[in-house]
Amino acid sequence: MTGALTLPDNPFTYADLDALGISRHNLRRLVTENVVRRLVRGVYARADLADTVEMRAKAVTAVIPRHHVVRDRTAAWLHGIDTFSYAEQDIPPPIETCALRGNEPCSRDGVDGRSRDLAPDDVTVVEGVRVTTPLRTALDLGCLLRRREAMAALDAFARVHGLTATQLGVEARRYRRRRGVIQLRELISLVDPRSESARESWVRLAIHDAGLAAPEPQYWIEVDGVPVYRLDLAYPRRRVAVEYDGWDAHERTPEQKVHDRARRQWLRDNGWTVIVIRRGDFTGGALDRWLSELRVALRPAYSNVRLMERGSRLGRHN
Repeated sequence: MTGALTLPDNPFTYADLDALGISRHNLRRLVTENVVRRLVRGVYARADLADTVEMRAKAVTAVIPRHHVVRDRTAAWLHGIDTFSYAEQDIPPPIETCALRGNEPCSRDGVDGRSRDLAPDDVTVVEGVRVTTPLRTALDLGCLLRRREAMAALDAFARVHGLTATQLGVEARRYRRRRGVIQLRELISLVDPRSESARESWVRLAIHDAGLAAPEPQYWIEVDGVPVYRLDLAYPRRRVAVEYDGWDAHERTPEQKVHDRARRQWLRDNGWTVIVIRRGDFTGGALDRWLSELRVALRPAYSNVRLMERGSRLGRHN
């Protein structure tokens, strides 16, 4: 608001100026005075509103034709799934759109416009924005993202939107010969909605790639019949816990540090091997280290197979 002027909570275009009682000259003044800012060409918003992916998606939707649809990571964000990298959190990345095949992609500043074949069932509306559906978005990201990020995205869509490996597998048949479809098909077989974070999905994928048995996500340990400790990933019969610790040292309160130490000490005192994985442990020697620890921990200490010794009784008698 400036004086008697009330500005909307959503982006507005030149076509809205008359209804708002603003001339183009006044609009330029409001921009200069930092009351209003331009989001994309021809679309503005109050300067006090957060510059979010949602706000920019609404801005883009206000000025592109109806046959354009928000896609991929932008669509995932609008569906409640964050697939953006850490470096992209300071400045919102371009809004990803696609024009239906046969139409020109969007070329506006702040928009990554492409073309794509979409069926009517591939499109839905979220907060007034036309976007690809959760199912279509998950499949697209399964093809387009790097492998571990794709695994995390598929797990997240399964957890948040109830997508199943069966649904994904059936729909993926449409993707025959599409770039990335081989990766997609492999990852669909590994989807688990119980993974609660992207890094947990990365851990599961690394374990799979190492040829080790799949752990059980979100396993509860009971004490006197009461669930007390929940493990990120566990091999209950081997008493092996795999924990992803994504916190930096300065991010934890003293109480959290004490609680984590006590929890892990209880596990070790009660016969559990606890393997802790941190942010930098997904490449190189750090990755090899914890996978080697896990491989050793999963090695059976006992076999019920009776081994024949040299000089067995049968051999001596013969």
